[in-house]
Amino acid sequence: MPELPPMAPLVLLVDDYADAREMYAFYLARRGYRVEEAADGHEALAKALGLTPDIILMDLSLPGIDGWELARILKRDTRTAAIPIVALTAHALNGEQERALGAGCDAFVTKPCLPQALAAELERVLQVASVRS
Repeated sequence: MPELPPMAPLVLLVDDYADAREMYAFYLARRGYRVEEAADGHEALAKALGLTPDIILMDLSLPGIDGWELARILKRDTRTAAIPIVALTAHALNGEQERALGAGCDAFVTKPCLPQALAAELERVLQVASVRS
């Protein structure tokens, strides 16, 4: 994998399934993102506070602190409130997108999704975030 420039956007990828993290991390790195991974809500919270990523891509069904609660925690903390959160979840039931957005997620992507669609959504959310700041 090529060395990425230090100014490449940093994605915190949070998923409890190692295979999903590996697949998305590989694809995002190929698209020019720096990627940090977390396997549960507690690890994600620590990394979000320590690294201040440009964007968080997060499954909602996580061990420890679930994604809904983690989004609320991150959005209440002044150190992480401005970091956009993209929910990446298999929860496709009616109302789940509204629930995720209500918890503080900025976007919602349903698994399984094509890596190209995921990258396009990350780019869209990052663009919106840069306009706000």
